[in-house]
Amino acid sequence: MRDRINAALKDAIKSQDKRRMSTLRLISAAIKDRDIAARSTGKDGVSESEVLDILAKMIKQRRESMKTYEEAGRVELAQQEREEIEIIETFLPPQLAGDEMKAAVETVVRELECEGLKDMGRVMSTLKERFAGQMDFSKASAMVKQQLG
Repeated sequence: MRDRINAALKDAIKSQDKRRMSTLRLISAAIKDRDIAARSTGKDGVSESEVLDILAKMIKQRRESMKTYEEAGRVELAQQEREEIEIIETFLPPQLAGDEMKAAVETVVRELECEGLKDMGRVMSTLKERFAGQMDFSKASAMVKQQLG
């Protein structure tokens, strides 16, 4: 993943694609920050799944910013956030659609033999392990509540 990001950054620099360059630099900086934090705990750096989590959080932040900009009538800033989301999404695996996400939730609930909402944490933890970067966990959380409730 890191190699893909670095290669994409080099390509963006060569083609002078400023939006792509700045977004990829932000991604690299976020990963390096987490690497440094991980080293203080004795780990070598962040894993691939943690990189996917970083990217998912960056997308979530940009979606929130985009919504705020649209509500304030700042269309050009909302468009900038939308473009950054598109760039970040190229590094994530394909997202699960609604039916696929529902099937994944049902499978995990069945495998863990969940009995109620008290098992929600276990289900969400398992979903995050198996589907890092592949689903919107806020939507998955709602599905789990519905399934267990």
